[in-house]
Amino acid sequence: MFQLPNLKYEYKALEPFVDAKTMEIHHSKHHQGYINKLNAALESNTQAQNLSLKELLLQKDSFDPSLKTAIQNHGGGHYNHTLFFDIMSPNPGQASKELKDQISKDFGSHDNMVEEFFNAAASVFGSGWAWLVKDNEGKLSIAKTANQDNPLSKDQTPIMGIDVWEHAYYLKYQNLRPEYIKAFMSVLDWEQVSKNFNE
Repeated sequence: MFQLPNLKYEYKALEPFVDAKTMEIHHSKHHQGYINKLNAALESNTQAQNLSLKELLLQKDSFDPSLKTAIQNHGGGHYNHTLFFDIMSPNPGQASKELKDQISKDFGSHDNMVEEFFNAAASVFGSGWAWLVKDNEGKLSIAKTANQDNPLSKDQTPIMGIDVWEHAYYLKYQNLRPEYIKAFMSVLDWEQVSKNFNE
């Protein structure tokens, strides 16, 4: 059964950009909650229990409707949050040459990509995510998803994502989502994003 991944940093480590209380609640309550509900949904299905999280999400359509919904919502929540927490760091690294070159090829410049990503995150209606994704050919693009959906079902691999549910930022930023997005970019670990790109 799935377990909550440990963070690579303390809850307070991302201050002043992300406050410790938000990090604690987001990780230990929200992320843990998705895992608890996913595990509960999988209890009676041994076939599903033998799949990795990514395999579950890719094969969700093969299960009955109630389990499919649980995998999409709670499995998606687990997958999305694991990536989200993993690409933030109190000491962000630099992007690899390979990632920089691909960004320049697909967006024209790093600044263009960041602007497109920012606009996507700011314009998500209600709760959801914005992503930097690569397709099967390695081409990069920006995507948005609602709730805990993610781009895996569209043959796209997320390499960077931001949670724009209000629980991710409301304690510190209230309704100022753009300020939260800017703060996220300040702690974004491009070294980890590069590793995701190269996988």
